[in-house]
Amino acid sequence: MVKIVDYKTYQKEDGTEFHALVLQSGVEAVKSRETGRTYLTARSARIACTFDEETCASLKGTELPGSIKKVQVESYEYAVPTTGEIITLSHRYEYVDEQESIVRDNVIDKELVI
Repeated sequence: MVKIVDYKTYQKEDGTEFHALVLQSGVEAVKSRETGRTYLTARSARIACTFDEETCASLKGTELPGSIKKVQVESYEYAVPTTGEIITLSHRYEYVDEQESIVRDNVIDKELVI
């Protein structure tokens, strides 16, 4: 399950606005590569929607079936908000509903079948 924790408003190139819901997964324990110590975190992802601002605000706290998965993408640069450091990433997190998650986890790509 994931929870809607917030929403963001964005502007398209033509000047029109749209909203995206901010989804967050449950808490997970992760081991730091630098210190070796365990810390708690939660994955988050944004998903565009057709709702108006009032509806987006009212959806905070709503739970949805599914999960947030790490997906490999073409490398891109990202500015860390707290430090301003520019890093290169090759993944993003995206929401996957329960049915899609079952298919992704259990279906083998045709190219991998001998």
